[in-house]
Amino acid sequence: MKAKHVMKIMLGFYLLLFFSYLFGPIIVMALTAFNPPDYPQAYPIVGFTLDWFVKLWNDRAMMDGLQNSIIIGMCVVAISVPVGLAAAIIMTQIYHRARGLFYLVTISPLLTPGVIIGISTVIFWKDVMSVTDVTKAVFYRGMVLAVLGQSSFISAYVLLIFMARLTRFDRGQEEAALDLGASHPQVFWHVLVPFLKPAIVSAIVIAFLSSFENYNTTTFAILADRTLVTVLAGQVRQGTTPALSALAVIIISISLVGAITYEVLK
Repeated sequence: MKAKHVMKIMLGFYLLLFFSYLFGPIIVMALTAFNPPDYPQAYPIVGFTLDWFVKLWNDRAMMDGLQNSIIIGMCVVAISVPVGLAAAIIMTQIYHRARGLFYLVTISPLLTPGVIIGISTVIFWKDVMSVTDVTKAVFYRGMVLAVLGQSSFISAYVLLIFMARLTRFDRGQEEAALDLGASHPQVFWHVLVPFLKPAIVSAIVIAFLSSFENYNTTTFAILADRTLVTVLAGQVRQGTTPALSALAVIIISISLVGAITYEVLK
């Protein structure tokens, strides 16, 4: 057998192991979601059922957590994307010797453990609450604290996305628009924003998904409220059921449909 044939066989074996490792757990999980036994079981396949999807829909704790996760994610996007965009624009315009310090300050939340961010958010707003009763009514709530805690580090992710896009921006376009009589807001909306549109879409998706799956910061900042990940963590401690596999199948299916739709539209 020639060496190139051996290389092809080894490469095929490696790819088989790689994709088995990558997609094997997903396939097993999908099988447990449609298998009737009460405990997640991929083999033997007893039959086919959709009861676990129905039980998932009727699980009020899970549905309430999902609703809260979506609301928090949307609020995080509304805060993180403008803040990250503003920081990225400042980064490109401030004096070059100050960029290092500014970059360190804005990126530091990414280097801070999520547990610390969650606890710090609760303590900070609790101390502020002691000064004014208005803050207690408005800010010291689980979902509000979760949004504030998550936004503090997700904004840094958004900043990096916009910075990567802005490095390819030709500043001469802004100068030309200003020379032709455009105001600074007009330059921003008609020159910069169209150029940043791909980065804006990416930032929205990344911010929402980062918020949706976050656990460390959320579990300390959410107080008495619940999100999907905190509900899942509590149920897993009590013993997993195929209803959780059904939830995973739904999430993966939505992700695949979204990715395929994006590629087709692009």
